[in-house]
Amino acid sequence: MKSISIILLVIITFVSCQKPIEADLLVINGNVYTVEDSNPKAEAFAIKDGKFIEVGSTVEILKKYTAIDTLDAQGKTILPGFIDAHCHFYGLGLQQQKIDLTGTTSYIEVIERIITFQKEKNLSFITGRGWDQNDWETKEYPTKDVLDSLFPNTPVAITRVDGHAMLVNQKALDMANISIKTKATGGEILQKEGKLTGVLIDNPMELIQAIIPDPPMSEKIQALKDAEKINFSYGLTTVDDAGLSPDVIALIDSLQKAEELKIRMYAMVSNTPEYVEYYLKNGVHKTDKLNVSSFKVYADGALGSRGATLKQPYTDKENHFGAMVIGIDDFKTLAKKIANSPFQMNTHAIGDSANAVVMKIYYEVLQNKSDRRWRVEHAQVVAPEEFEVLNNNLVMSVQPTHATSDMYWADERLGKERIKGAYAYKKLLEKTGKLALGTDYPVEHVSPFYTFYAAVARKDLKQYPEGGFQKEDALTREETLKGMTLWAAYSNFEEYEKGSITTDKFADFIILEDNIMEIEEDQIPNSKVKATYVNGEKVY
Repeated sequence: MKSISIILLVIITFVSCQKPIEADLLVINGNVYTVEDSNPKAEAFAIKDGKFIEVGSTVEILKKYTAIDTLDAQGKTILPGFIDAHCHFYGLGLQQQKIDLTGTTSYIEVIERIITFQKEKNLSFITGRGWDQNDWETKEYPTKDVLDSLFPNTPVAITRVDGHAMLVNQKALDMANISIKTKATGGEILQKEGKLTGVLIDNPMELIQAIIPDPPMSEKIQALKDAEKINFSYGLTTVDDAGLSPDVIALIDSLQKAEELKIRMYAMVSNTPEYVEYYLKNGVHKTDKLNVSSFKVYADGALGSRGATLKQPYTDKENHFGAMVIGIDDFKTLAKKIANSPFQMNTHAIGDSANAVVMKIYYEVLQNKSDRRWRVEHAQVVAPEEFEVLNNNLVMSVQPTHATSDMYWADERLGKERIKGAYAYKKLLEKTGKLALGTDYPVEHVSPFYTFYAAVARKDLKQYPEGGFQKEDALTREETLKGMTLWAAYSNFEEYEKGSITTDKFADFIILEDNIMEIEEDQIPNSKVKATYVNGEKVY
């Protein structure tokens, strides 16, 4: 016994005499949720060269490390940086320079905002986004008549909140050479009494987008910086931008390398033939800040604009099934091409018919290919037969706030039975083992706290409905946190570099004012970020 005591004394003396290890930053006295199953809670961590080098107790970290900077978290909750698994980062930035039509309660209010904005800016081409006829007393699509009378010589193009419908005036139609004879595939050009209404749904919108002037480089750069500022304020350190062009991706890359843009990005390449060929030829592009390894494809439209493709007709529109925006043969050809490359395929699928097509072709082309993690973006309405064959070969990327935004009218579109397979996040999780959670902003609000609340409570910001919307598909707080961190990282093939507060991962973390894992459920949306860190550097 005496010899053992002497050995212990020697070890303790040796350890105490060891020179402390130098770190760049020590964070102590925190309530740390690591999102690491083997070590879920901690108090402190040390950071060196932008990575976590040890996670443990405050006593352990202070005994072993020294640093120029030490942050006392004073018991505040610390989480890994949030990851938005599906958003439109660049689009959010551009939106800051356009008319914001979100929250409008009538077409009259839309017109008023356009008039006010145009008086201030005097634009040569008026654009905006955010209107939703489902929020108006009259829930029908508007027509272009008022816009024609107010702006006969100035083109106007205002996009619906979901990005799948657009209202334009006659001047814009003329510039795009759209007439009553123009044929629409993969969408609709709405008519009424033999005349164009000005409403375009899905693919025909591209005719208008082609004539909207490209913003100058200065506005593109400002858009990216504006979006980053907004995201950092909500604790988002990685964003998955669902559809970008090579030139915008190159701009992002250059700004990141110049340290002018510090947010991390998983950039999905938009499915345009020349974009696909360019990246298939040049291969995956991966840096510490940028991951270009996937293509974003649209299978159908949106439920709110009745563009989502359903197996049976819309309950509120006779003999209307929605429309695939890509032909099934074209989709299969594209899927085979991507399957023979290292790239992921990430497909927007809303309706049960679109989801069935996407899943069937995924399974078919990925036979004998392991760990490809092809993603279904939204997976909004899934039929019982598709739930039965779902497995962990696919990643479901869903947006919980869609459920609480759409719940007021979704059953009108789908009916009482079909709605049971809609926004069914718990069922999807049980079948696949992981869910990647996002917002789809600017379709929805940027706030990840709204995402968290919608996933857990299944309520909107007015705490409606009591008991939650289809509460059987709510996620637990632990599942939701994983969906916004580690599982989102997994969906990007980045789970070994981010998504948890773990040794050797990037030191991306956030400090909250409140503990969203324990506060009253209805207080979650009011949560605030105290600080955001990327690579151990405070960015907010």
